[in-house]
Amino acid sequence: EVQLVESGGGMVQPGGSLRLSCAASGFKFSSYEMNWVRQAPGKGPEWVSTISGTGGSTYYSDSVKGRFTISRDNAKNTLYLEVNSLKPEDTGLYYCVRDPTGWHVYDYWGQGTQVTVSS
Repeated sequence: EVQLVESGGGMVQPGGSLRLSCAASGFKFSSYEMNWVRQAPGKGPEWVSTISGTGGSTYYSDSVKGRFTISRDNAKNTLYLEVNSLKPEDTGLYYCVRDPTGWHVYDYWGQGTQVTVSS
């Protein structure tokens, strides 16, 4: 059974940082592109970042480029997202998402971890 379990969210002040983690199980983790997708209150899902199976290629939305860093440890079957210089508009539920196609067609989502940026 495929499982994606996020952790590391919390409440921080603007300018703060967090490290989000996603523990994956039930599939060959290194064979899949992985993504972070977030959803703000009252809005639809927003793609944040993608990392290739080897970790050698990474992509970011314009809204987070330069502030967020995606990485993975295939030996630990874990995906990470370092989020820095946080802004109130970064508030939302952050999901770890598997992409079997490489075309942003997601087949498995975690339960999400909440990030709240507020003074």
